[in-house]
Amino acid sequence: MAQPWDFRRGVAGTALLVRFGGDRGVPADRLLAGSGLTAAHLAEPGAEVEARQELRVVRNLVEVLPDSGVAVGRRYRATTFGVLGFAFLSCATVHDAVETALRYLDLSFAFTDPKASVEDDRVVITLDDRSLPADVARFLAERDLAAIHTVIDDLLPGGVPVLGVGFRFAEPADTSGYDFGVRPVFGADRTGSSFDAAFLGRALPLASPEASAACQAQCRDLAGRRRDRDGTARTVRARLERSPASPAEIAAELAVSPRTLRRRLAASGTSFHELLDEARAARADVLLTTTALSVERIAEELGYAESASFIHAFRRWRGTTPGDYGRRRRAV
Repeated sequence: MAQPWDFRRGVAGTALLVRFGGDRGVPADRLLAGSGLTAAHLAEPGAEVEARQELRVVRNLVEVLPDSGVAVGRRYRATTFGVLGFAFLSCATVHDAVETALRYLDLSFAFTDPKASVEDDRVVITLDDRSLPADVARFLAERDLAAIHTVIDDLLPGGVPVLGVGFRFAEPADTSGYDFGVRPVFGADRTGSSFDAAFLGRALPLASPEASAACQAQCRDLAGRRRDRDGTARTVRARLERSPASPAEIAAELAVSPRTLRRRLAASGTSFHELLDEARAARADVLLTTTALSVERIAEELGYAESASFIHAFRRWRGTTPGDYGRRRRAV
C-alpha cells in the first residue's frame, strides 16, 4: 500500500542531509551508501530522488547522529524548497503561505503528513507520523516540525512565537537541542505545535501578487508533471477541466468505487480536492480569456455556490481578481 510520503522529491533535501552530516565529520559516501545516489547526482539542478532513496540517507544519518532531528530541521529555510519556497515568501499573508504549503505538500521534503486547524484561537499543526518506519519516525517528525517553524520564521521578521510543542516519543536524555521557545511535552498523544491564530492574517514583507501568481503557476506545473505519471490523476483532472463533477460521479465513470478512486489518487501523491482546485484554475483561465462570461457566470460554471468563493480562490491562484486578470489577458 502506498504511503502518504511516497512521492518523488527534489534533491535539495537529500543534499542538505549530506551537508549536515559532513559538517559533523560524517563522510558523504557513508550517508549515501545503499541509496543508489552519488554526490554528483545531488549536485544536478532539477534532479529528483525517490522517497526510498532519501529514506536510506536518513537511516544512515540516524545511525551515527540519532538525536539530530531538530538540528537538521533548522537547516531547512524557505529557499531550500525552491519555487515552493518562493511561493511561500511572495504570498500575501501567513494564512496563504500555510495554505500553499499544504496544497503542494508533494513538492516538499516531508515524510510526516501535516495538517493545520484553528482551535481556541490557536493554529494547531499536527504531524501524522504513524505511517513512518519505526527506526526513523522520531527523527523525521522532529525534523519536519522544526523545518515548518524555521520556514514560518523566515516569512515574518521576528518570527512567530510558538505556544506549545508536543512529541509522541519518549523524552530523550538530552533535550538541550529542542529550541522551540517553549518546553516540549514528550509522550504526547500527537506530534505537533501551536501558535496564536492572530498571526494568520499578518501581511508578509515580501508579498507580491505578480511573483505569487508566477510561483503558484510553476508549482502547479511541477506538481502536475509529477502527478501525471499516474494515469488516474491525469484522467480525473482532464475530466474536471471539462465540467464539475463529484468524486462519486468520477468513480462511476471510471467503473471503480469511490474508495478505490481515493486510494489511486493518494498513491500518485494527490487527492480529488487538489485536482479539482487545479482543474478549476485551468478552466478559469480559458473562460476569462476566451469568453465574455461574467464573473458570476464563470463561478457557476466552475461549480461555486457564490462568486465570492471563486474570487477568493482566484486570488490564491493568480494573485489578482478574475476581472482584472481577464481584462489584462484579453488586451494582449
